[in-house]
Amino acid sequence: MVRHACVVPESIAALDAAILDCRACPRLVTWREKVAVDKRAAFREHEYWGRPVPGFGPPDAALLIVGLAPAAHGGNRTGRMFTGDRSGDVLYAALHTVGLANQATAVHRDDGLVLRGTRITAPVHCAPPANKPTPAERENCRFWLDTELTLLAPTLRAIVVLGGFGWQALLPVLAATGWVVPKPRPRFGHGAHTELAPGAPGRAPLRLFGSYHVSQQNTFTGRLTPQMLQDVLDAAGRAAGIIGDGQGVPERQS
Repeated sequence: MVRHACVVPESIAALDAAILDCRACPRLVTWREKVAVDKRAAFREHEYWGRPVPGFGPPDAALLIVGLAPAAHGGNRTGRMFTGDRSGDVLYAALHTVGLANQATAVHRDDGLVLRGTRITAPVHCAPPANKPTPAERENCRFWLDTELTLLAPTLRAIVVLGGFGWQALLPVLAATGWVVPKPRPRFGHGAHTELAPGAPGRAPLRLFGSYHVSQQNTFTGRLTPQMLQDVLDAAGRAAGIIGDGQGVPERQS
């Protein structure tokens, strides 16, 4: 794992700013910058972001959504997580439906989108070729996720993980940042739910929810429907105390 030379950020704003300068993974740096120059034909007139994409949402979020990595022509183009691509179309529409976003669309960084008590991040902050970061790249990026969870800890009450990659990346980080992860580790699945006990001062019990990723492969085939995603987000929003009475959990648990 790369040792990051920067001083550990002491706020979410400082973290987001520090991420922008990261060049720890040569393959990802080369790819994100190449895509920003070559561009997709439909976006030929757009100025691509072409840098690491920081998390998005308030610094005192009670709910964290963890994805995979920015899309080459989505976040890598617009500079915001799940913005400007079909995966984001599905995610933000669902967030709006359950009351966690002020609008159903995410087109660019300045489109007025605001999340309610919710923040979105990823284990890898640069767009990877074929949407597949390597384990080494995930480890290089772990410093940022460690720091983000530590900074969010005072208010964090629930996490939704989109996909198995994020689930596997997140569990060891949770264990290292103050929560007790059961052994054997909880298994990923859509609708999976478990509660992690606090293992350090300043931590509260944390409810962890699993959902299939909002990739086109899942949404176009019906493996993940809008209602399936809304059900998980609604349960997590209730568990975080953002929606309703904070008592909602999905029927299926693991």
